[in-house]
Amino acid sequence: MASAHTPHMRERMEELVRRKQREITAAFEAIDTVKFKADSWERKEGGGGTSCVLQHGTTFEKAGVNVSVVHGELSPAAVSAMRAEHKNLHLPTDPVTGQPAAGVRFFACGISLVMHPVNPHAPTVHLNYRYFETWDAAGKPQTWWFGGGSDLTPSYLYEEDARLFHAAHKAALDRTDPALYPRFKKWCDEYFWIKHRGESRGIGGIFYDDADDREPETLLRMAEDCLDAFVPAYKTIMLRRKDMPYTAAEHEWQQIRRGRYVEFNLVLDRGTQFGLRTPGSRVESILMSLPVTARWEYDHHPAEGTREAALLEVLRHPREWVGE
Repeated sequence: MASAHTPHMRERMEELVRRKQREITAAFEAIDTVKFKADSWERKEGGGGTSCVLQHGTTFEKAGVNVSVVHGELSPAAVSAMRAEHKNLHLPTDPVTGQPAAGVRFFACGISLVMHPVNPHAPTVHLNYRYFETWDAAGKPQTWWFGGGSDLTPSYLYEEDARLFHAAHKAALDRTDPALYPRFKKWCDEYFWIKHRGESRGIGGIFYDDADDREPETLLRMAEDCLDAFVPAYKTIMLRRKDMPYTAAEHEWQQIRRGRYVEFNLVLDRGTQFGLRTPGSRVESILMSLPVTARWEYDHHPAEGTREAALLEVLRHPREWVGE
């Protein structure tokens, strides 16, 4: 851990994610005919958030940009579950039972978005950046970390889109350390692997978690650089694809790929699981990431030599998109 003190980091991360929520919703409202609706909520255990959701637009079938700022007390059961996923979670234990001690307070703040376009040639996108901190009943800091990333999930592969998206995030990470992009790109490919299908959810991007190996100022700035890279990259891709003509068969393939998206989010995604087991969590906001429509065809396989089969080949064998 780079530093035991994170003065004002909670307030600064909250300011960042709320500002980015406003910027992102404004940017993508500008290319649709429907506006985002803000839905603010409170958590009786502490904190709350705002979910901004756009549905049934001409560009996006569904798009959601959530901000949550929550705090409270972690139960021993929650701590045990989190320890299995977060190697950096170091908390005191009861000297008699050896179990995680009660009274550990936490703060979690983040922005999360998913956008599902209408057009099958336009890719779904996901983004999440977050900050987590714990301290004991006496107010002594114990654990903190940053995490985040963004990834692209096309139904039809356009290599120029994949290269643009990856290059933008590489450039953002290079401002902190050129060694980060290769590591976070590999981490993304591994995290979004649908184990039961033997394929990736999409063509990747970047992903990292439990980051506390640099000063918190550096990691906050890194998150902001990556958030700054997102809108120009994804908006450029959407402007290329949102008005392309498409067939009923292409729409059907998009629905099948959305089914894979749902499978990952409900079966494997750590963020979904954490949210659903957090006391007082808001299910509508957690499941905002799911599309309005999806489809499951029994034993479906695209014909060889088709664009659908070409996408599957890339999903089963992730590629490097920068420097090829």
